[in-house]
Amino acid sequence: MPKSSLNLTKSVSRRAFLNTTLRTAACGFGALAAGQISLLATEPVTSKIIYGLHHQASAKRVIFLFMHGGVSQMDTFDYKPRLVTDHGKPLPFDLPGLIRPDRLGQIFAPKWRFQQHGECGQWVSELLPHLATQVDRMCFIKSLHTEGEAHGQAVLNLHTGTAAFVRPSIGSWLVYGIGSENKNLPSFMSLDYPTMHGGVRLYGNAFLPAHHQGTQVQMLPGQEPHIRFLSDGPLSPQRQRQQLDSIQALNRAHLEELHDDARVSGIIESYELAYRMQGVAPDVLDLSSESTETKELYGIGQGITDDFGRRCLVARRLAESGVRFIQVASGYHWDHHGNIEKDLPQSCAKTDKPMAGLLNDLAQRGLLEDTLVVCVGEFGRTPVAQIDRGQPGRDHNPHGNTMWLAGGGVKPGFSLGQTDDFGYLAIEDKVHMHDLHATILHLMGIDHERLTYRYAGRDFRLTDVYGRVVREILHKKS
Repeated sequence: MPKSSLNLTKSVSRRAFLNTTLRTAACGFGALAAGQISLLATEPVTSKIIYGLHHQASAKRVIFLFMHGGVSQMDTFDYKPRLVTDHGKPLPFDLPGLIRPDRLGQIFAPKWRFQQHGECGQWVSELLPHLATQVDRMCFIKSLHTEGEAHGQAVLNLHTGTAAFVRPSIGSWLVYGIGSENKNLPSFMSLDYPTMHGGVRLYGNAFLPAHHQGTQVQMLPGQEPHIRFLSDGPLSPQRQRQQLDSIQALNRAHLEELHDDARVSGIIESYELAYRMQGVAPDVLDLSSESTETKELYGIGQGITDDFGRRCLVARRLAESGVRFIQVASGYHWDHHGNIEKDLPQSCAKTDKPMAGLLNDLAQRGLLEDTLVVCVGEFGRTPVAQIDRGQPGRDHNPHGNTMWLAGGGVKPGFSLGQTDDFGYLAIEDKVHMHDLHATILHLMGIDHERLTYRYAGRDFRLTDVYGRVVREILHKKS
């Protein structure tokens, strides 16, 4: 069994133990992050899998690449020649909706050359040479926008659809809707996700049943990927099974008393999965079986690309093992308020080769067709320089952003939407964060308006009362 802070001894009454267990369960999977109890996500073995219930799905799984900090669109994929010709001049319009326009200066041109790549002719900065080779597989949205200039607001909007309330994350909604492909692994896994700007809420279940929360995989530098508390310990498998059966008997008795309480059933399901995971998860997370060529493809063992390369390779291994939703965070290094000329090339170098390697690897293994890869940050950056940090950088911009998707039913080599001539405001074929969520669910076979959960007297959904499927980016068969 995974380690737990709960110890069942003769001095503890059955009811006291059960009440303690129930209170801990009420914390959901947040207790896992706090080191209290291993509540690992699982789909109930007896539940009905409703995959493809609403319509035919294009994708079976999602790999969600989160570029934490906010990538500068006009320095990577959103080519704006006007920034170069008007460098150093005042912006010819106001910057609405920014908290601190006083710290911003004049139009600030990118320092790097752009070239067109692939048959689609997508413009790409010289900072991303590896992704430039993949543009014919990628589908760009250059008109993404959201609410909230602060990181906390925008990150929560991206992951939960709201910043004002505690709501389930997109991964939890998705696996609640379509169930599991593998009874021995969680449906939703999160690779070393940040504790800041939302913490557990970025992979939390909120009011959805506890087993729909994401399971964290720790990937610390110099350590092998692992799940905390998932250890077989000194007990033999037979003794472990006996111990678990004793605990589960108490849990089931308490569940009967409470007339099918979701918190207790969540504990029962997660304990069973944790037991089964011990024989499967270590092998899935073990990268030693991968070939030297595959590791080189991801940039593993190559200095600056090693960390994110390992995360992307683990994501591929989880995807082919039946995990439905895999979150991968880049690390918080995209927030370039100052010194962008030095720091942005480093951020690109950390992620460029691993992401290109992921697309290549998925395609070579026949997985890209039914795996939806989503790469997005919480917002974009301003076209004018931020001038209060020494060397200039770019401030937050929630009004125009560029993201990309690949595989899973989206058009390859395609680009939708535009920002203005300076890359600030989305002006054509605008896509809101709610629209992105609706489209991801659609590609997984879910109608975002029908995926609801009744809580506190209301039917909630990921997109609240908003959102449209961005059909312009869908492949014909989608």
